[in-house]
Amino acid sequence: MSGTLYGLGVGPGDPELLTLKAHRLLTSARVIAYPAPDSGESFARAIVARYIPDGAREIPIVIPMRTERFPAQDVYDEAAETIAAALDAGEDVVVLCEGDPFFYGSFMYLFSRLSERFQAEIVPGVSSLGAVTAVARQPLIAREEVLTVVPATLDEPELEQHLKAANAAAIMKLGRHFGRTRAVLERLGMAERAVFVSHASLPQQHVCPLSEAPDTAPYFSMIVVPGKDAHV
Repeated sequence: MSGTLYGLGVGPGDPELLTLKAHRLLTSARVIAYPAPDSGESFARAIVARYIPDGAREIPIVIPMRTERFPAQDVYDEAAETIAAALDAGEDVVVLCEGDPFFYGSFMYLFSRLSERFQAEIVPGVSSLGAVTAVARQPLIAREEVLTVVPATLDEPELEQHLKAANAAAIMKLGRHFGRTRAVLERLGMAERAVFVSHASLPQQHVCPLSEAPDTAPYFSMIVVPGKDAHV
């Protein structure tokens, strides 16, 4: 009998935001996979390191952290083959995912490769968006307002088009795109109610009005623009 594939949301960084279900599955796991950079430690693994059982087999999914394009599909193809072998052997495999598995989560690429062959279960986690609004102490939408979530990696004209039509917005994946994203918000008159947050829920978290934000931003940062009905 084949094992079950678990997509485990581990939250935005604070280990105490791990759900009880995720904790139960993790502490009994015998095979654990997780995304990892080609240098340094895996953030997803670091969040839950204290809960990983002794002797558990670990499968790092090494994803190069670089600006130029790389064969990402090959990375997920290879990882899916390794995980499939464990599932075929009857072992359950827990795949760690920062935040929530299906909210910009890399787990979706494994799910698309494996879910038709194996039983799969998704364990939702606290998303980065939920963590950011919580630490910013800022309601995001109210009444009939509509939230727009956009990645800062969009081309500038497309980014501006989405934000121009938005009641409220969350802009993710800032990193090297932070400067032009801030410029777009300033042009649209949205910057004055925007809030910048980096490393939400972690000891080094930083929260401030966008006007007071530093000139550069880490990848794990977000700008939220609350709707006018929710703005406080």
